[in-house]
Amino acid sequence: MSLFDLTGKVALLTGASKGMGYEMALGLARHGATVVISSRTQDDLDAAAAEINKTVGAERAHSIAANIVHKDSLQALVDKTHEIAGPIDIVVGNAGVNPYYGPIAGISDEAYERTMNANVQSNLWLAKMVAPDMEAKGVGSMMFTSSIGAFKASDSLGTYGMSKLALIGLVRNLAMEFGPQGIRFNAICPGLVKTDFARALWDNPEVEKRHTLSIPLRRLGEPEDFAGIAVFLGSDASKYMTGQALTVCGGSSMWS
Repeated sequence: MSLFDLTGKVALLTGASKGMGYEMALGLARHGATVVISSRTQDDLDAAAAEINKTVGAERAHSIAANIVHKDSLQALVDKTHEIAGPIDIVVGNAGVNPYYGPIAGISDEAYERTMNANVQSNLWLAKMVAPDMEAKGVGSMMFTSSIGAFKASDSLGTYGMSKLALIGLVRNLAMEFGPQGIRFNAICPGLVKTDFARALWDNPEVEKRHTLSIPLRRLGEPEDFAGIAVFLGSDASKYMTGQALTVCGGSSMWS
C-alpha cells in the first residue's frame, strides 16, 4: 500500500469540478492527498469539494475557481494553492476545450487559437509555475490529459487531435528538460468517455452501440476509470515512468 500512499502530498487539478477530473481528485484524496480542484465556476467547485470531503471523511479538498486560458488567473490559482495547502507535489492538467466540430480547413483563426491556447499553452504555463515547488524537493509528478485523438486524423475533430498531439510533444520535452530535477511528466490519453464534454459523441443509442462494438472491452469509458491512473502517476508506484503517453481506452487504440 505504501507505493500508492499520498499522505502529505498536495495535488492541484484543473477541470476537476465533474467528470474525469473530479474522479481523479477523489482518487488522490482517498489515498491521502490534499487536493485543490479548479474549474471556472466556484459554486460547482464548492459542491464537488464538499462531496469529496464527505466521501473520504476528512477535509482534504479545497476549491479555487480559475480560467486556464488567462495566465494571470492560473498564477493566482497556484498562489492561492500555496496559501491554502503549501508547495505542490502533483499536478493534473485536465481542463481543455473543443470549440469547433468539422473539417480542419473550415476552422476560424479564433477557434484554432482558443483550442491551442487552452489545450497546450495553458499547460506549459502551469508546468512552469509549479516546477519550482518540485525542484526544491527534488521530486514531483505532473500529468496532462491528452486523447487517443492525437494518434489519428479526423474529418471532424482534427484541430482537437492536433492540440492533443502537441500536448504529448510538450510532455515529452518537459520530461527531458526537468528529469534531472526529479520531476516527471506524463500524458493520459482517454478513449471515448461518457462525460458531458464528449456528450455529442455518445449520447445516441445507435452511435454508442457502434462505438462500443469497436472497443475490445465492449463499453465506453466512465469517469471513475481514471481515478487509478491518476493515483498511479502521482505516487511512487510510477517513480521510474516519465515522458509517456498512456492510453486508457478499453483497447480501442492498441493497434495505433
